[in-house]
Amino acid sequence: MLDYVVIGGAQAGLAMAYHLKQLKKEFVVIDGEKEIGASWLNRWDSLKLFTPTEYNHLPGLKFNAAKGHYPTKVEVANYFKLYVEKFNIPVQLNTLVTSVRKTKEGFFITHKDGEIEARNVVVATGPFHIPYTPPCHTKISEKTLQMHSNYYKGVHQLQEGDALVVGGGDSGYQILNEISKDKTRTVYFSGDTTVRSLPQHFLGKTLWWWFTIVGFLSYSKYSWIGKRINSSTQPVIGTDVKEILSRENVISVGRTKDALNEEIFFETEKKDTIKNIVWATGYRPNFKWIEGLELDENSYPKNYRGVSNIDGLYFIGLPWMFTRGSATLGGVSKDASYLANVIANKN
Repeated sequence: MLDYVVIGGAQAGLAMAYHLKQLKKEFVVIDGEKEIGASWLNRWDSLKLFTPTEYNHLPGLKFNAAKGHYPTKVEVANYFKLYVEKFNIPVQLNTLVTSVRKTKEGFFITHKDGEIEARNVVVATGPFHIPYTPPCHTKISEKTLQMHSNYYKGVHQLQEGDALVVGGGDSGYQILNEISKDKTRTVYFSGDTTVRSLPQHFLGKTLWWWFTIVGFLSYSKYSWIGKRINSSTQPVIGTDVKEILSRENVISVGRTKDALNEEIFFETEKKDTIKNIVWATGYRPNFKWIEGLELDENSYPKNYRGVSNIDGLYFIGLPWMFTRGSATLGGVSKDASYLANVIANKN
């Protein structure tokens, strides 16, 4: 029986693995993908981090790139692979977990090829589990190409004709920006057009430098200001929203309400020329595979800074687990350090 099993081999799982190494625990990191960094490599081709190099370090190893550089998804994946190699982290890939069950001695972690026993489990599967697409997508003609942003790689996937991007977050606006650079294609946008847009640089400093100075990423979700930040609409970072929406071939159509074959119905009009739809409509969490887990109103595990209601079961990398930065590459280290202290004091 292992001391710990860490489920998830991206930034949260690796940060936790580093501390378990320091504590000399017997553990393994398991991941359902075929390679380390796959969660990043599977995203669209032009994806870059919003945060520059100096804010992307995991514990014990700096991100090896120039200060002010915004890493690509491939550079992030390579950093993870180097991290595993440098600290000799035991990783078991192609191990998709189907259930976690508490026992008297610890936990049974069931995966597609068998079971692993451990006294403790750290769930580091992140916040992005099930791609969400509005129900009306099933009413749309098969002639219309549809994909969730989770599967979008680039403009080369699209067929000729008009396109629709649904979703006004960072992903939606980045994809809208990329698709609408082709001026011969009309691109309809269904999302929040009033969202704030923040530049990556301001008064000679990076946005993240200012965030650090004012403590934007460090406020606890239990504090008054943390609650205000958490409840407000999050700004789009590093993408000029106003410029994109001002393009002649970009047309805002309001909320997507319904569909029937080729016709897509919006708040004030309908369109029947759309040949491509990218749904940048987010994800839904899925923790149903953990028996006896208590969930909050947003379907995330109830916990305090990663310590759950089940003895020996921990979480890391959840959005707003403790601060705004809890689910970010640079912010997860603080939560990993806290959990390491909890584990050290427990034993």
